[in-house]
Amino acid sequence: MASFVDRVVLHVSGGTGGHGCVSVHREKFKPLGGPDGGNGGNGGDVILRVDPQTTTLLDYHHAPHRHATNGGPGMGDWRGGKNGETLILPVPEGTVVKSKTGEVLADLVGEGAEYIAAAGGIGGLGNAALSSQKRRAPGFALLGIEGESSDIVLELKSIADIALVGFPSAGKSSLIAAMSAARPKIADYPFTTLIPNLGVVQAGEVRFTIADVPGLIEGASEGKGLGHNFLRHVERCAALVHVLDCGTLEADRDPLSDLAIIEAELEKYAVDMSYAGTDGEVVPLNHRPRLVALNKVDLPDGKDMAEFVRPELESRGYKVFEISATSHEGLRQLGFAMAEIVKAARDAVAATPPKVQAPVLRPRAVNESGFTIRREEKNLEPLFRVLGDKPVRWVKQTDFTNEEAIGYLADRLAKLGVENELFKQGATPGDTVVIGEDDGVVFDWEPTMMAGAELLASPRGTDVRFADIGDRPTRGQKRDEQQERRDAKAAARAELEAERKAGIWTESVSGRRARPLKESGLGEADDE
Repeated sequence: MASFVDRVVLHVSGGTGGHGCVSVHREKFKPLGGPDGGNGGNGGDVILRVDPQTTTLLDYHHAPHRHATNGGPGMGDWRGGKNGETLILPVPEGTVVKSKTGEVLADLVGEGAEYIAAAGGIGGLGNAALSSQKRRAPGFALLGIEGESSDIVLELKSIADIALVGFPSAGKSSLIAAMSAARPKIADYPFTTLIPNLGVVQAGEVRFTIADVPGLIEGASEGKGLGHNFLRHVERCAALVHVLDCGTLEADRDPLSDLAIIEAELEKYAVDMSYAGTDGEVVPLNHRPRLVALNKVDLPDGKDMAEFVRPELESRGYKVFEISATSHEGLRQLGFAMAEIVKAARDAVAATPPKVQAPVLRPRAVNESGFTIRREEKNLEPLFRVLGDKPVRWVKQTDFTNEEAIGYLADRLAKLGVENELFKQGATPGDTVVIGEDDGVVFDWEPTMMAGAELLASPRGTDVRFADIGDRPTRGQKRDEQQERRDAKAAARAELEAERKAGIWTESVSGRRARPLKESGLGEADDE
């Protein structure tokens, strides 16, 4: 079973906001006291927080899915729903948060440092909050929105000042045990150390930490051994110490060849340049201060080997120390040399003012609508896709089983200017409009559905614009009705033309009226 994990993929999701409540206040002699539905509670956030008691990401390796609690629904009598509890995930100091694409989202250094990995969804408004002078008793409420969901990568980079690198069994673990209170596993076979070890060293007034990289061998950059997997733990170190084995019994190894191999592997390691310290720069591992510790000089052959290779190493510019992790020979001098480098690095950081990026305030432009409309084509038919934070959020908050809620959404979209923009884009009644991306809401656009719901009087929970929505004629029926009217007009014109040709229109209207009177004899009596 793994006991140390320094990289995990974490699936986090914030809590869902609670729905708003639809309620009307009722009491004795006052059955309709106005809306009193409360708002829904907000969903809980998922927050990563540095905890000094946490040293590994093992817990998230076994349980990578983490979800914050949901917000409670609103209730009557103006009672709001309970907010979801924030989920605090403790992480070790030095944890780097990245996206699945490798983008650095946060670098958590320092006790109490936090990062909101997934924000909770907002709760929906109750009908009491939606009431206004024009809509005094809303029969609907807004729905709560789901919290954010994301997949993030956590990488642990240990906080250490000095890194010990070298071949397996070179004595790195023994050196840490001799110089600090750390007690790593020590044995006489390679790859004894399977996880990075940390130790605290006190040299005079300087206290610093040292760490070792286990299993760094030739070919580590191609995946051999273990060292290349753990080199991220020394990216924050101020200096490197090459621990060379002067008492090795292998015929094909010597301190100089070991140093050349390790230097080559460090050169091949690509430091994560997305991480930057206080000075905004990242120094490759091979360009940092380096010391050489010739270990196992307590052995006769080791002492001779150290004296043989020391002049060559010093000629290359290295500071060389002959040490023995067993007899503690030379450890004091090595400790003070480490402390000198650490103190110089800390003084340089303190002297360099941190680069603070000035916040950039970008106010919303006067002509910025807050949404965009993209014209697309689907099945040879035009499709208009509405994108923007407000329209997408409003759609998620709408209860599509409530007519009044749909009308309220139409009013909000019209007030935002979506209808006018659709006209400008060339949309016609009946065209397909989608609000959101692939999972957006699809509907047939009807301009008459927009604007004016607040001025319409209708029972709670209904909208007069939806009253005859089931009997509304289709576009084909409208075309047939229009054609019937045209045919009727054409027939009437033909009948009138036939009467004109038959001579019916040759007499005046008064003459046609007088003829029946003469035939009946009434006209002659009048003349006499």
